[in-house]
Amino acid sequence: MLLSSWRTFSSEVFVRRFRQNSAGNNSSTTTDLNVQTVVLSPAVGPQDERSISESKKLLMKIASLLLAITFALPTFSQQYDTLIRGGKVVDGSGNPWFYGDVGIIGDRIAFIGHAAPDVKAKRTVDATGLIVAPGFIDMLGQSELNLLIDKRAVSKLTQGITTEITGEGGSVAPFAKSDLIDEKDFFEHFHLNVDWESLDQYLNRLAQQGPAINLGTYVGAGQVRKKVLGQLNRAPTANELRDMEEYVGDAMLDGAFGLSTALIYAPSNYASTDELIDLAKIASKYGGIYATHMRNEGDEETAALDEAFRIAREANIPVEIFHLKVSGKQNWGKMPQVIAKIEDARSNGIDVTADQYPYIASATSLGALIPPRYHEGGVDAFVARLKDPKTKEQIEEELESGKNYENMWRGVGGPEGVLIVSTIVPELKQYEGRNLAAVARLQHKEPFDALCDLLIQSKDGIGAAYFSMEENDIRLAMQQPWVSVGTDYGEVAPDGLLGESKSHPRAYGSFPRILGKYVREEHVLRLEDAIRKFTSLPAQRERLDHRGLLREDYFADITVFNPKTVLDVASFELPNRPSVGIEYVFVNGVLALEHEKTTVQFGGRPLRGPAYQARGISPDGLAPRGSVRGFVSDTDGWPLPRTSLVLSDASGKEVGTATSGREGRYEIPLDQLCEGCTLGASRPGFAPQKRRVNYNGSNPLWYGFALERQQVHTRQ
Repeated sequence: MLLSSWRTFSSEVFVRRFRQNSAGNNSSTTTDLNVQTVVLSPAVGPQDERSISESKKLLMKIASLLLAITFALPTFSQQYDTLIRGGKVVDGSGNPWFYGDVGIIGDRIAFIGHAAPDVKAKRTVDATGLIVAPGFIDMLGQSELNLLIDKRAVSKLTQGITTEITGEGGSVAPFAKSDLIDEKDFFEHFHLNVDWESLDQYLNRLAQQGPAINLGTYVGAGQVRKKVLGQLNRAPTANELRDMEEYVGDAMLDGAFGLSTALIYAPSNYASTDELIDLAKIASKYGGIYATHMRNEGDEETAALDEAFRIAREANIPVEIFHLKVSGKQNWGKMPQVIAKIEDARSNGIDVTADQYPYIASATSLGALIPPRYHEGGVDAFVARLKDPKTKEQIEEELESGKNYENMWRGVGGPEGVLIVSTIVPELKQYEGRNLAAVARLQHKEPFDALCDLLIQSKDGIGAAYFSMEENDIRLAMQQPWVSVGTDYGEVAPDGLLGESKSHPRAYGSFPRILGKYVREEHVLRLEDAIRKFTSLPAQRERLDHRGLLREDYFADITVFNPKTVLDVASFELPNRPSVGIEYVFVNGVLALEHEKTTVQFGGRPLRGPAYQARGISPDGLAPRGSVRGFVSDTDGWPLPRTSLVLSDASGKEVGTATSGREGRYEIPLDQLCEGCTLGASRPGFAPQKRRVNYNGSNPLWYGFALERQQVHTRQ
């Protein structure tokens, strides 16, 4: 009655707009209270002056109460699955660190900022004195088969690695039948059943096993060549080239990240530059990159770079140089020229980047010492040539002359520079950890004869390390802003099947070695720059969706480490030793490592590249996950974050819970039938609502809520 005697020129007295994140704190929250102007004019007669005064007092009380409610809303507590508190956040962008908290809900980062003291979480991690960073990305692993043998990924997680990109020249698909022949001993020893042919089939197999880390792969040019031509050293016919292009296209649609080459090995070495350009054009068409172990990393590195640049230019494709190095003692000190050549290419519009590992020794097969042309026809043909005295003599002459291929024998200074690392042949395991010269002395043979006999006895099944690099070249490459990090080694473990042999220390130590030796001790890199190399740089290169940075709504791949203690402890003498100082690792929100120990919880998943044909339905190629999901708003349509959603079965037992995020969205994962269930939504200051739910346990079911604000009652 009283207010009706006033003329109001605004239809709405208080308009509130809340833009709040899901943290429940006011340091990272914008709350705007827009009180529109209300013009009041008195009704006729002096008798109403008392009423006017009382009305003003009432309006002021209401305004004060609404303001109190407005600024109290951000303090309501929020439940996270995990809240990482008090760490120095290095977000992967290269920006300086800041103190902050990180909240995780499901597989996503839900909050970054300063959480209020009353914010709740199922698990709270005290990160005081620790660095909180995005999960590290290994730009060249070799774990595509290893993860099917032992999915724990111990050597990766203990480095802080959450994602690996693999597939160097030879890839896991399209699978070639000749691989079953050449790798028969390997598959039998590790009890590995190959039940895939296409990349899609392999990635589905990997998803079913549930790996500890994420894995994406290229399609290898050598692999499609092997699929079509076998191990023949000749150019493909027009029809054969068309088949190879179709295999590349199929792999790209299945989720490959690009085309890769390993041009020092057979059969990749048999490919001409024109052949590689034709295949790279297909990868470019589908948004992929060209990643290459160049044709030469030693005496002819300049020519090899020119070939890579030509492929990039003519196929219109970005190029990634695998494990950038200057190889061979005779070439030490040439890294400045290599860097200058790459910088010149970049200044001329070629999108070229590289990766590296921080060790002076490379690692590959012992058979890589033998020129590629002798590998034609596969393992059996290669072994037969080594047994032939005349051919063996020719090979020895080529090792000494070192022409027309990358001669690692010459580059490491002979047998003393070749370390036997691993083999599955029991009688040869005694030689692991010894150099080739020492093995020859034990066998009372000349080094070349010992080399050939080892290759014959193992059927080219020995891994070796080659001491071919120099420390200053490694440091200089590391300082380039376009160089990321790759271990170039498959995941292994100190125990189990993958712990039977020795390894290269880079398998366990690459990332912590950079953090400990090159950041903390030698100051070659700033911490923030190193983390950028580990995270956003490779994520940007591979176009990894919502990974590589600490951002809200990004996947919760997170590595937490101690900057004072992180270090590699693996050595060439004792290589199977996990690094220290990595305290926690989360993979898609799953705690995979805690206090330097793996938890045997597997949050990894296969990753699919930019052309994956089913991306709109399932971005990671995983089977649709059942869930009850939806959106919560007020009656005016504004999103309501921090709304509590509870799903209960017919008996009233709680089945699942969720809290709406900043945009009002929620999701309750549920893979079981829920007939006659109830879904309730509640938030302080709003009237709760409930919905009846009949859920089949597989397909996502969507429910929306529009909560009505509760009236504010004041006493007269």
